[in-house]
Amino acid sequence: METMKYIFVTGGVISGLGKGITASSIGRLLKARGLDVTGIKIDPYLNIDAGTMNPFEHGEVFVLDDGGEVDLDLGNYERFLDISLGSEHNITTGKVYRSVIEKERAGDYLGKTVQIIPHITNEIKHRIKKVAEASGADVCIVELGGTVGDIESMPFLEAVRQMNTEMGRGQNCLFVHTTLVPMLGTVGEQKTKPTQHSVKELRSIGIQPDVIVARATEPLEYSIKRKISLFCDVPLEAVVSAADAKSIYEIPIVLEEQGLTDFILRRLGIDRPKKDLSQWREFLDRILYPSSTVRIAIVGKYTHLADSYLSHLEAFHHAGAELGAKIECCFFDSEKVEKDGITKELCCCDGILIPGGFGSRGIDGKIMTAKYAREQRVPYLGVCLGFQIATIEIARNVLGMKGAHTTELDPKTEHPVVDLLPEQRGVTNMGGSMRLGAQKVLVQSGSRAAKLYGMTEIMERHRHRYEVNPDFIERLEAAGWKFTGRSEDGVKMEIGELEGHPFFVASQFHPEFKSRPNDPSPLHVGLVKAALEHKQRLADRHVL
Repeated sequence: METMKYIFVTGGVISGLGKGITASSIGRLLKARGLDVTGIKIDPYLNIDAGTMNPFEHGEVFVLDDGGEVDLDLGNYERFLDISLGSEHNITTGKVYRSVIEKERAGDYLGKTVQIIPHITNEIKHRIKKVAEASGADVCIVELGGTVGDIESMPFLEAVRQMNTEMGRGQNCLFVHTTLVPMLGTVGEQKTKPTQHSVKELRSIGIQPDVIVARATEPLEYSIKRKISLFCDVPLEAVVSAADAKSIYEIPIVLEEQGLTDFILRRLGIDRPKKDLSQWREFLDRILYPSSTVRIAIVGKYTHLADSYLSHLEAFHHAGAELGAKIECCFFDSEKVEKDGITKELCCCDGILIPGGFGSRGIDGKIMTAKYAREQRVPYLGVCLGFQIATIEIARNVLGMKGAHTTELDPKTEHPVVDLLPEQRGVTNMGGSMRLGAQKVLVQSGSRAAKLYGMTEIMERHRHRYEVNPDFIERLEAAGWKFTGRSEDGVKMEIGELEGHPFFVASQFHPEFKSRPNDPSPLHVGLVKAALEHKQRLADRHVL
């Protein structure tokens, strides 16, 4: 395809309508027609990236191969499109303004007054086009974060409006607007006014949506579709109903069955009649119709917001589909575990995950959980901090190292079994300064990890400042905590496996970030498989 095609996805009324899933789903559908698709997420905040954000504020920080700390929607793009993206695919206000200010300081604007229009908007357009063209894709889907009407989003909306004009109005750019059609409980009628007002706001800045994706609790009634079509000046076939679904992986099928892909292709002048969604449908069937169920406890300090662990949740969906199992993820606040101990509810779970995190809050609850999993032979997966937690617990309770800890939380501990990475000493800036991105891991032949991965060299993504202290490795391994995965130079411990335990495995890296619908994270598959076996053992014991 000679000319890049752009699809801009905007949102109105309220946040959290699923723009990212809409964008990802459209990408999946276009890919099923044989097109190469890439994605860009625009975040209108002044942060350079998501790296320093609290998960309660922003949800999960997703890490890319190149070390970019980005919005969680890029994780959805990677999972739905089965591609790997770079940090340049996440454009923030902070990145844009920093670049413009640096150019002004360097004299690049030749003494002109630097303004939002044209300098900021030109920088935005330049970044979008540069990323899209460098990808070699046929179609670039650009999701604009926030909602129409937000002050923060205005420069980005103006920039994409200009792109539409510059590229031949309506020829190479298409606008998809996600909005809300609420149903009032007292009336039981779907209401179109929020959608009408949202589209009016969008049109006031010069953008006419080509497609409206209407979020609702139930499928849109035909009369409601007609009303939206008439009042918002959108073809009836381009008013798409996106009702609540059992799984986000249903959404591409829902959109396809309403003819959205055909409409987009016609509208952009693309001739790709053939489609192949068979693999996606098979995956979806395995998600929706599992043959068994297991409960996995997720013990962390951000459990009040599920989006804090979104990639883990999706990795469990992928693993469940692989094994024909439904995964019920049960969240446990590690601070409450500290206070209440190992509760009956936690004991009822078939496996345990301790995910990554930072800071001291709830740390003892995580150590208690790891001890319980080790002693009671409950399947355990530790990721990043969860790897370090397992190491601390074994040092304390198997090796008898009283007060063993990480120097992150106890700089004066007598047994610093987890310590700051050498290259992190002296680092003062918090943003983008950790050990980040894809790194090679050498896996010991014959180990559980090697069997799960099916190879002895893997590339996994990292996000950490601390590591297992090399001074303690010999003693830890003598206690049965074997380090079966190491960095390429052999210095950093990457995977731990406890001898004699059905499944007690942990990784310093984040396997959840590379999990895909039809290529699940091997470690999550391992945990789910072990959880199924654990559940069966308990059932057999009960029968006997």
